[in-house]
Amino acid sequence: MAEPDLQAIHDYLIEVAHKAGEMIVAANPSTITADSKKNSSDLVTETDQAVEELVSSTLKKKYPTYEFLGEETYKPGMKLTSAPTFICDPIDGTVNFVHGFPNVCISLGFTISKEPVVGVIFNPFTKMLYTAMKGHGAYMNQQTRLPLKAKPEPLQGLSNALVAMEWGSDRSGNNWDIKWKTFKLLGASKEEGGSMVHSMRSLGSAALNFCAVASGTLDLYWESGCWAWDVAAGWIILKEAGGLVADGNKNNWNPTVDGRSYLAVRAAPEGQKEIVEELWSQVQGRFEYDS
Repeated sequence: MAEPDLQAIHDYLIEVAHKAGEMIVAANPSTITADSKKNSSDLVTETDQAVEELVSSTLKKKYPTYEFLGEETYKPGMKLTSAPTFICDPIDGTVNFVHGFPNVCISLGFTISKEPVVGVIFNPFTKMLYTAMKGHGAYMNQQTRLPLKAKPEPLQGLSNALVAMEWGSDRSGNNWDIKWKTFKLLGASKEEGGSMVHSMRSLGSAALNFCAVASGTLDLYWESGCWAWDVAAGWIILKEAGGLVADGNKNNWNPTVDGRSYLAVRAAPEGQKEIVEELWSQVQGRFEYDS
């Protein structure tokens, strides 16, 4: 099999993302109905499913030998393999979409040997496009190289950081306990043993959180419970922007894209390693997921 032409794949994914974006914005907000998958915060709409069908059929026609992993067609037990694979989240930020909140995007990644090598993320409401290809940098709207600052400042610890994190759809059990206890410590004052971060943000989309870190408008993003389709495209965009991805669990500098916990850190001339270790010191337990 010939080596994948990453430039051609990159360009085609941008085309596909724009077509999908048209379908997303065409959905009538007054008639959007949502069903729950796992619970009332884990939503899916007919638009999610229709967009994924459009993406998968389009990509399979163009690249019939490559594998496809999508959120809406995922079945328990399916695994990301080493084969060239398109990874699709048709609407990342479905809860935002249902509520008419415009932090919504389509996220399209391409992996080889489970490593993200192409990423395209498009918010059709704001017309913001984030793209990257391994070895060729990351861009906003195909013209502005990321990060936005040509010379990013050093990271100076959590007390000077703007941190993203999400509620997620797991609202009970060990993983939820770790999240809220860690949230509390990150926000608490130094006198109470906390980090007193500048503030916390929840954009409601893992992909857009990754893009904000890649842009440098967020310093880091700590997450657990996501899947490969949530992070694959953002992963390569962040890394090509000079950022790093560590594990959301402590002491793992080499996470996998399907590992379910992540810590994304913006580009900086110094301080990346130190801020990762500082955040790890505040994590109140270890996330555990079945797959």
